[in-house]
Amino acid sequence: MQHTASIVSHPANLRTLALAMVGALLLCAWEKPGPSRSKVDAQATRTTSVETPSRLPEATKTLRSFLARGVIRELPVNGNTVVVRHEEIAGFMPRMTMEFNLRDTNELGGFAVGDTITFRVQANDTESWIEGLRRAAATESISIPRSDPSSSSLPHIARLKTGDTMPDVELLAEDGRTIKLSDFKGRALAFTFLFTRCPLPDFCPRMNQHFNRARELLLQRPGGPTNWQFLSISFDPEFDGPRVLTSYAHSYRGQAADGWLFASASTNAMSAMVSSLDFRFVNEAGSFVHNLRTVVLDTQRRIHRQFDGNKWKAADLAEALAEAARSTR
Repeated sequence: MQHTASIVSHPANLRTLALAMVGALLLCAWEKPGPSRSKVDAQATRTTSVETPSRLPEATKTLRSFLARGVIRELPVNGNTVVVRHEEIAGFMPRMTMEFNLRDTNELGGFAVGDTITFRVQANDTESWIEGLRRAAATESISIPRSDPSSSSLPHIARLKTGDTMPDVELLAEDGRTIKLSDFKGRALAFTFLFTRCPLPDFCPRMNQHFNRARELLLQRPGGPTNWQFLSISFDPEFDGPRVLTSYAHSYRGQAADGWLFASASTNAMSAMVSSLDFRFVNEAGSFVHNLRTVVLDTQRRIHRQFDGNKWKAADLAEALAEAARSTR
C-alpha cells in the first residue's frame, strides 16, 4: 500500500501513469476487431477508380438560379414549353438549343420565333423551368449558326404502330463492341434516347432515373420474367464515346450493370430510328434540341408500347417490359 501511494503522489509518476493509461487505451482501440487495412485500402481503391462526370451538375435539393440569353427557335403547340438557342450559362450548361418548361405560360404572350430574349433558368434535382422572359435590346442580337444539314430535323413523322417491326440498326456499346437491336432477340427491350451533357434534370437524367427504378422493380418481382433488357442510346456519338458512357452510366446504375446497357448511335442509325418513332432532335454545332421518346419492343423486335415525354411512371415501364417479355411469337 505504501509503495502504491508513493508512486501516485509523485508528480513525475503521475505523468508516467497517465501516459501509460493512454497508451493502453490506444492499443485496445488498434486491436479492436474490424476490417484489415489491406481490405480498407482495396475498397478505397475500387471507390476512387470510377470517375464521376464533372460536367454534370451535382444533385441537390437547393434551388439553383441562372441568368441566360438566347433566341426563340420554336413555340410548341402545347404552349407550356419553348425552344431556345441560348448562350453559355456559366456554371450550368454550355451553349446549346434546349426545350425549356414554363410554369407561367402567359409569359410567352407577344413573343415570336426569332426574338432575342433574356430569362432566368430555375432548377433543382428533379425539375427545371424558365421564368422572367424579357425581350432583349436590338443591340443584343445573337448569331445563330445554320443547322447541320446532315442532322435530323424537327418535323413530325408518322411513327411505327404497335406490332410493327423496329428496323435493325448498329450501335457502339459502352464497352467498345458493335451491337445491333437484333442481338436482343428473345428478350424484351426498352430503349430511350439521351446525350450525357444534358443538364436539365427532367430530361435525360429523368429517363435514367426511370430506367433505374423500373429495373429495380423487375428484379424484385417474384417469379417475374428475366428475359428483358434496358438500352440507353446517345445521339451525340462524337462526344459520348465508350469511356464517357461508362463513366456516365456508373453515376446512375452503380456497379450493377446487369440488364442495362449504354450505347451511342451514328447519324445513319439515328436517321433510321427517328423516321420510325417520331423522335426529333437537331444538332447545331454540338448542341441539341430534342423531345423524349421511350420504346418497348417484344421478343421479336416488334413495337409493344411507346412512352412519350417524361410524365410517365417507372412502374408503368416495368409492367410493359414484363408483358413484352412474355410474348413468344
